[in-house]
Amino acid sequence: MHNPLDHEFVRAVAAAADRSAVPMVAAPDEEPAGVTHRVLARRVKTLVAAYRSPDSALHGSERAVAAATTHLRALRAAQTGTGLFAGGDNVQSPPDSAFSVNDVCDAYVLAAGGGPELHAVEAALAEIAGAAADSLRTGGVHTPNHRWELSAALARLHRSFPDDRLLDRVEEWLAEGVDIDTEGLYSERSAVYASLVTNPSLLLLADVLDRADLLEAVERNLATTLDLIRPDGTVETVHSRRQDQKLSFPLWPYLPHYRLLAIRTGRGDFARAARLAAVGGIDDPDLLAQTLLIPDLCRALPAPDTEKLPRDRYLTTARLAARASATAHTVVYGGSDVPEHRRIRSGLACNPTFLRLFAGAAVLDAVRLSRSFFDLGPFRAARMEQLAASRYRLTETLTTAYYQPLPPGQRRDDGVYRLVDEGRFSAAMAFPDRPRDEVSHTTRVEADLLEDGADLRIDISGPPVPWALELTFRPGGVLDGAVPTGEGRWCLTTGPMTYRVGEDEIRVELGVESCEPLAGPDRGDILRYDPGQDHTVVGGTDATTGNRVYVGGQGPQTLTVALRAHSTDGMKD
Repeated sequence: MHNPLDHEFVRAVAAAADRSAVPMVAAPDEEPAGVTHRVLARRVKTLVAAYRSPDSALHGSERAVAAATTHLRALRAAQTGTGLFAGGDNVQSPPDSAFSVNDVCDAYVLAAGGGPELHAVEAALAEIAGAAADSLRTGGVHTPNHRWELSAALARLHRSFPDDRLLDRVEEWLAEGVDIDTEGLYSERSAVYASLVTNPSLLLLADVLDRADLLEAVERNLATTLDLIRPDGTVETVHSRRQDQKLSFPLWPYLPHYRLLAIRTGRGDFARAARLAAVGGIDDPDLLAQTLLIPDLCRALPAPDTEKLPRDRYLTTARLAARASATAHTVVYGGSDVPEHRRIRSGLACNPTFLRLFAGAAVLDAVRLSRSFFDLGPFRAARMEQLAASRYRLTETLTTAYYQPLPPGQRRDDGVYRLVDEGRFSAAMAFPDRPRDEVSHTTRVEADLLEDGADLRIDISGPPVPWALELTFRPGGVLDGAVPTGEGRWCLTTGPMTYRVGEDEIRVELGVESCEPLAGPDRGDILRYDPGQDHTVVGGTDATTGNRVYVGGQGPQTLTVALRAHSTDGMKD
């Protein structure tokens, strides 16, 4: 038996579409200028959905049809002779074009059932889809999620314009296997691409192809994401291998997926996540089209369950641990790809943040550690071990070398040797052929996650080098107990210090197991974040912004840091 309709949700979805569509119909014959093909396709889909929806202010509106027709002319003009769309960062891109074709095909389904007033729109959509079909069927990709976006477009094309060759190509891509690990994370570990590309694509493919395994993959990913939801209504991204690893990403793009699976499976935890995703209101104009295409989305959610706290989760594949309680939400991360690949690269997890702490409105956004060791950059753990239920050890050993003269058999009279990257820099010195004198530096961080925060023990060993611990607090609060050094920076040498936002606060206490004193506020040469030469050689940085508190010294040294959270409201369910 189906749940009753959720009329409040349907009205909110229609209102969100109207906020986007109504301005477009004010001048329906005005040609859109400077608009990408993806925006054009999404606008057409929204306009057709608004025309079809009884809850929209544009239901049955001739002006909505006129505006859709105007946008379709611009979209058709953006197609090249290959059927792919011009514009965007990627040239002649099948996957980029697939994003637009997915919207074109959905708009076609909506227009095909909309009566004679939409016949011209339907015909234009069919022409655009048909022109792109062959290039999408034979085209390639360059990121993991592109396979599923492209496959979804081919499946949608087949749904409306049956062609077995399209399905054969989908099966080729799916035969590679969905890139989801044992923990339920896709290989890119990205909230952006999971919510906006992979999950919606796999849900469509599961429906068109009747593939229960694809639906199960989405459910697994959503189940894992439950433990990545932070108290501020965002999803953890520090472990991502894509652009969002340095961003704060909201939960709302997950709304239709949590909602659909909650309704179809009765899962109360998914219902809770769907409600949380809609806390700030519904402002996605595309949801109206989705409710018309997938009527189950309009059904009432099952009763949400209550989050059980405290809660611990350790994702071994991403090396990410989280502990949530009524007082604090703490994340420890040791899964960077940089120690293995020895480079900063798009597609690698590069974020050097190894801890975050939430205490209501008081947020410690990032804890990072710099060491001045051959300019090899900040601490990024190469290994993470679970020592106890909520206790972890992160370890990184950096090794570089001084090189001896080449052996006689490797020498050249012309002095011309291979240009080689030795992991730190490149030179025409045939490094692999030379004897090495190695220098190593090891950093260990032990993190004990508590219900009210975390205890850290940081061991810096090896040759004497300066180090600096950076604590970056989210703007909006008041720091007390540290010495300001200007430009949003503070120095902490003794403590304790507090960071307070309203009645919420994070307290920091230090301990030093060394006779060497900590660096004072006059040591700006030590108390700074160093992104490493991979960034600085091209004048770049991955530094944080916010209220940055520095603790620094000269290694070898052992530092203990007690982080304690106090939140008057606790963590909201």
